[in-house]
Amino acid sequence: MESMLPKVICLVCATYILVSSQPKWRRRSDSRSSTNVSHLVFGITSSSNRWRDKRDYIQAWWRPNVSRGFVFLDRPPTEHLPWPAMHPPYRVSDDNSRYKEYNRHRIPSAIRMARVIEETFKAERGGEARWFVMTDDDTVLFVDNLVGVLSKYDHNKYFYVGMNSECFVCNVVHSFGMAFGGGGYALSYPLAKAMAKNMDLCLKRYPFLYGSDLILQFCIADLGVPLTHEPGFHQIDFTGDISGLLSAHPHSPLVSLHHLDAVEPLFPSTNRAESLNLLMQAAAVDESRLLQQSICYLKKYNWTLSAAWGYSVELYETILPPSHLYRPRETFAQWMKGASPPYMFNARPVSAGPCDAPRQYFLAPGPGRVTAYRRTSPRGLPGCPGGRSADNVTVIRILSPSKRLDWQQDGGRRECCDVDEVDEDALQVKLRDCGARELLL
Repeated sequence: MESMLPKVICLVCATYILVSSQPKWRRRSDSRSSTNVSHLVFGITSSSNRWRDKRDYIQAWWRPNVSRGFVFLDRPPTEHLPWPAMHPPYRVSDDNSRYKEYNRHRIPSAIRMARVIEETFKAERGGEARWFVMTDDDTVLFVDNLVGVLSKYDHNKYFYVGMNSECFVCNVVHSFGMAFGGGGYALSYPLAKAMAKNMDLCLKRYPFLYGSDLILQFCIADLGVPLTHEPGFHQIDFTGDISGLLSAHPHSPLVSLHHLDAVEPLFPSTNRAESLNLLMQAAAVDESRLLQQSICYLKKYNWTLSAAWGYSVELYETILPPSHLYRPRETFAQWMKGASPPYMFNARPVSAGPCDAPRQYFLAPGPGRVTAYRRTSPRGLPGCPGGRSADNVTVIRILSPSKRLDWQQDGGRRECCDVDEVDEDALQVKLRDCGARELLL
């Protein structure tokens, strides 16, 4: 027995050395731990000419000394130096001159943009990387919600997570199986590794495709990987006022907003920077509930309230069913005018009727979980026949639970709410879990 002891010890030592020398992302204990922001690596596509106009979008969600990744520029950012510490570190994209012989793209930058996933992977493939998230410089991410969404999937397997455009024709022109790059998308570690290895071959195979996100979707399809749809990624292929969409957000965590330059400021009487700052203030309080729609009724007055936490409340002077209110009001305009069908969802037309047109209240600045929503201007319509006028209501307060919204509870059921009168000009909405078999209406 004593003669075997050194051999056993050596075997144990060798096993320990083998395990401890593996990268952290390979270790079984790490693999089973919860995904957090340190496991995400961001690849942000930009250019030196665009950076000054787009950097505020990135700064809104980037967490210095916490977030991992790079912004990729087309040339050294001489005019932006010294580079601020609150911005993501920058990289100048690799020289793509070797692709000129077969680069017939209508957008010459498509190759550079497509290769951001390869360059990001090579720069940050070690450590605890689990997911590589690709996004544009005019995209705002909601990182805690993104972490929660990606946590549902096994990062050790091949996953391609993102969402289509909201514009039906945009998907026809490109692909219903493509994650639109502006909304952002995530590749699990093994998929990102496979893409990095095969990028040159893929670019040579598909020089005729229009944009980088379509090139990547074709490359990913070549690996046998389909798109996993997550409706919280938003390309925002609209113009005009998107308050109707945000007030009836699909029941899923808000992950991203793109094209905010192409739409009106998110809140009335603010500019784009002020609107974004106000939305991010709400996200800092409770990102899990941001834009989540709850519907409740004050039946003694025949009133219906649709509350999108952290954004708006709509008050109707009649009783409307939830199935009607879950359809966004078409306050926005089509990205491609005249397209039919225009959207990937059912919308309802904006109405000037006193029973169909809501009184709108938008988030007002303020600390804490008790959020106040103030009416921006009188509706200018008579009251709805058979109901009580809400002309006097100028403010609505929402009380939300201190716990984060649990997306796994009851299969992702929406929260219920109760409405109380506080005084002559104010209402109070209290969010809560729905009871067993409770009906909203």
